[in-house]
Order: sequence, then structure tokens, then C-alpha cells
Amino acid sequence: MPNSAIFNIVLYAPDIPGNTGSVGRTCIALGARLVLIKPYGFELSEKAVRRAGLDYWKHVDLVEYESYEDFLAGEKPAIEDLYFYTKTSERLFFSQGYKKGCYLIFGSETKGLPQHIFDTYPERLYGLPMYSEHVRSLNLSNVATTVAYEALRNISFK
Repeated sequence: MPNSAIFNIVLYAPDIPGNTGSVGRTCIALGARLVLIKPYGFELSEKAVRRAGLDYWKHVDLVEYESYEDFLAGEKPAIEDLYFYTKTSERLFFSQGYKKGCYLIFGSETKGLPQHIFDTYPERLYGLPMYSEHVRSLNLSNVATTVAYEALRNISFK
């Protein structure tokens, strides 16, 4: 599905509505598109979004898919345009050759990415450095925003 967004932030089975809302706000700020892949750990109705105080939600360029297979069929991305983020990757996210229209893909807050992603795309997995053994993981919306700004920097200053 062609789109004019600078890139796409994809949340695969997000669990926490606040994180999804924060990522949506980042998408609006950067001109990115938000792609959500079900199942969600929350309700995404207009009433639920309004109740969460996401008065900007109507401005999110949002696409939803029922499954990862539906996402692939609908978007038809090239493998080199897929970037998956996990805390277990030693390959860091810096300057990965991001280009306009690429997909920055994040797993759920509680389960991460499903195993089939690790099996199918081992060379497309990236992480953020964490140097303390006292931190298990970083917040999804913080990671997505960090990666999004690096992708923006990389795309804008080629």
C-alpha cells in the first residue's frame, strides 16, 4: 500500500494503550504512519481513545491489520525495508541505512516479537544498547521514539 509517510512505525500486538498513544503522538510529530497489527491488549474504539485523553488520535495516520500475514499482503514491503527491534540483538540500530517508506517494527511490551520473526529475519533484528544488568528492558514508546528520530536523521541527511 503506497503512502507518503516518511516511514512507518509498526506495533505488533501492543499491550499497553498509553505506549500506543505515545507512539501515535510521535508519528504525528514526524509525519510517520502508525501501523498496528492485532491482537491488541486493549480496546481501540473512539470512546476508549477519548477516555485515555488522546485528543490528538484523530490526526494519526493509522492502518490496522488483523495479522502479520495481512500486514505483508497489504503493505508488500521489501525485506530490506523491514527493521525489527528486540532487546536480544547485538546489532545496534544506529545508521542502518533507513530510507523513506521503511518499516520500524516493535513487538508487544510483555512478549516482544514472536519467534517466527527471529526465525525468518535474523539479519533484520536490531537493538538499543543497555549497559546495566539492573534494567531488563526499556519502555516501548521510548525505544520507538529513539529509533524514529535516528531513522529521521538518517533519511533527512543522506
